[in-house]
Parts: sequence; structure tokens; C-alpha cells
Amino acid sequence: MLVTVTYEPEQGSGVDASVLGYLVHKHPAKLQMFEAPVGDIHVFYPEATPERCTVAVLLEVDPIDLVRSKRFRGDAGSLDHYVNDRPYVASSMLAVALGTVFRTAMTGRSDSCPELAAAPLPLRIEIPVVSSRGTEDDLISRVFAPCGWEVAERRIPLDEQHPEWGDSRYSSVVLTGRVRLADALRQLYVLLPVLDDAKHYWVGDDEIAKLERAGEGWLAEHPERELITTRYLVHQRSLLATVDKDERPARETPLRVQRADAVLAALQDAGAHRVVDMGCGPGALLARLQKDRAFTKIVGVDVSARSLEQAARALHLDEASDAERERVDLLHGSVVYRDERLRGFDAMVLMEVIEHVEPTRLDALEDAVFAGAAPASVVMTTPNAEYNVLYPALAAGAFRHDDHRFEWTRAQFRAWADAVAARHGYAVELRAVGPADAAHGAPTQLALFRKDAAA
Repeated sequence: MLVTVTYEPEQGSGVDASVLGYLVHKHPAKLQMFEAPVGDIHVFYPEATPERCTVAVLLEVDPIDLVRSKRFRGDAGSLDHYVNDRPYVASSMLAVALGTVFRTAMTGRSDSCPELAAAPLPLRIEIPVVSSRGTEDDLISRVFAPCGWEVAERRIPLDEQHPEWGDSRYSSVVLTGRVRLADALRQLYVLLPVLDDAKHYWVGDDEIAKLERAGEGWLAEHPERELITTRYLVHQRSLLATVDKDERPARETPLRVQRADAVLAALQDAGAHRVVDMGCGPGALLARLQKDRAFTKIVGVDVSARSLEQAARALHLDEASDAERERVDLLHGSVVYRDERLRGFDAMVLMEVIEHVEPTRLDALEDAVFAGAAPASVVMTTPNAEYNVLYPALAAGAFRHDDHRFEWTRAQFRAWADAVAARHGYAVELRAVGPADAAHGAPTQLALFRKDAAA
């Protein structure tokens, strides 16, 4: 799948069109390739002259790999998984690719050309194949035109040799207009999956925050904002209920926030001051721990070096005082191996971690956490599999995240937690996190293990 962005300054402006390379932070003389879960992303410039400059993003997708890695969420049916339009139709996969390679450009930041980054530019965007699911023949114009684009759409026939067969549901689209580059990229990021009316990944409550960031400055006043929001959140009523007409979170707090609040409450109940966040990822929970001076020592551990780099940036450790650097540590490590550096802490947190571990490695996790590190308390959260039936976009039997190896029911989690606690001298308390359903319970389950003084 392909998208190109062309910048052609007005004659007499004195602007060199190849400055586009500075705006997207990709050098015009280089052919660059980035590996991503969605496929191989190629960034190149078909044309880079002082008069006209075009940057292209080409995403190579292997449909077989998508099926094997469970990233493709197509319609049911074994053949449909392999014979599909995913490799060439602009969709959420291309949106993710744009977000990956143009992350800085989408913020509107350019140290070299701040004036151009902040100004509307004469741009031309070409998308050779885009899907517009549904009955709205003018859907592409309805979503792009209010953003300042002149839309040229050509329906692609089912077969060029048989025009009598009519048109397909695919179109070739050209957008022209004077739009700020950051806005243009963020509009593509949101509207490509909106047109396709599908996403290749499980949509959770963090999608609301993504929509808020990408829609800033243009979505709130868009006449089709309700349609855009509904499709972007893949018609999930539980998510739509948390968004008001201005695309700001409504009264209901997102589950990720409720989960972190529950973890912090459990740490407070346990009287913890020295805490290990195992599987810390890019540092969302660490940032909250850092703000609370009750936590005197904070250690983030992750198997991904890239996640640790992201966490260091989120915590601003490069700007921190010596005392703060002493207070916060980031360590490369794994939840399934003993690590002497992690012994003697008040608490260890495994927030949405255990379900990413292969079931055959759960014994190793138990040994590393409860026997090796042996903290005074362990706080663990994991999805409640019974609640999954309340997510309408989640297929029966599917997990909430492509990397989940299993998801436990409440009875399964309790049985595992009780057995672990008994083997290692802990008492365990289970808590529900998030809005509870009478039949299926809450979306997240939390276990607070505390060393049993009587053991």
C-alpha cells in the first residue's frame, strides 16, 4: 500500500521544495526502510527538485504473516484470511506506518524550518487504492473536504476488461489544498481507518487518547465528527460512551487510568515505599510513581531496550537531578529469570504482564518473582476473560491484544493466585477493576499478595 505527499511552492516564493525533507525529518537522498509489526515501511523520494518534492511511504504487508501472527482481524472463514485486500488497500496498517515514520512531523515540530512547519502549505496527497466501506458514495469527500482539501476520486472498476461489471468499492484518491503538513498527516492517520471502517489490531481505551491527539485542531469542528469518532473506535459502545461531542473524555475514566489508580491504591494499602515495576514498558506507571514522593525508590524493568529508552524520556531522566537519578532506576531484565538486583523491595508490580508470558513459562515467572525477588508485596493485574463478550468488536474466543498468550477467567486467576500464595507464604486478596457487569464481572482483575506473617 502506498501514499505520496507532494510539496510544490508557489512560483516566486523563493522556497526550495526539497525543504520537505526537513519537515518530515527524512533526507531526500536516502532510501530508508523501517521494520514494524505491520510490515516493512519504505520511505523514499520519487522526485526532489527545488520546484517540486514528493515523499512516498510504501508499506509491504505479508498476508500470510498477518494470519500467523494473529494481527489480521478479517471476516470469519479460513480462505478469507488468506485471500483479502489487506496488502494493497490503504487502511489502519498504513496509518500506523505513517505514525511510525512521521511521528515528529505529526507534532508540527521542525527546528530547521519552524515557519513552514507552522504554516499551511500547497500540498498534494495521492492514495492509489483506498476502501470506503458502507453505502455512502460520497464518504471520501465528506470526511476530507471539510479539512480544506479538494477531493478528486476515481472509482476503480471490478475489471478493466469488463466495464459492464461495474465499479468496485475501491477508489483512487487525490487531495489538493493548502493545509499545515502536521494536520495533513494527522488527518490521514485518523481518516484512513475511518474509510476502511476496520482496524487490524484490538482497539482498547487508549484509542480515545490517540484520537484526541491526532484530531486536535480539526476534528472538534468537523461536521462528520460523530461518524469519524464512531468508525475510528470501531463502533465500540463502551468506548463511545466515554467520548462527548467535543471528543474529550466524558465522566467515565478510561480503564487504563482506573487500572493504574487501583495499582497505586494497592501499593498504598501495602505500605510500599520501594517499588519495582516489572514489565514497565514506556513508563506510564513509572511516571505516576515518580510524582508521588511517598515512593522513595522506583525501579522499572523491561525486556525491551527500546521501551526502556522511551521510559527514560518520559521520566526526563536526562534532565533530572543527581538525587532523582538515584531514586529512579531502569534495568534490562525479564520476569521469567531470577535477578539479584530486585531482591529486598517492598513491592513488585506486574500490571498487565502475566498474560504476555507463555503458559509453559509461568512456573519460571513464579520462581523469579515469589522465590527469587520475594518482595513483601506483589500487585498483579490481568484481563478478565469473562468480560470479553461485552466488547462487540472482539471475535468470540479472541484475546484483547495480539501478544496475549492466554486470558484467565476469574476462577482461573483465583485458583492460580491461591496456589502461588500457599507455596510461597503469601496471603492474597483479589479485587475488581473497572465497571462491573452483573454476570461477567469487571474488565480487569487485580491480585494483592502480601507476605503472611504467620508463614
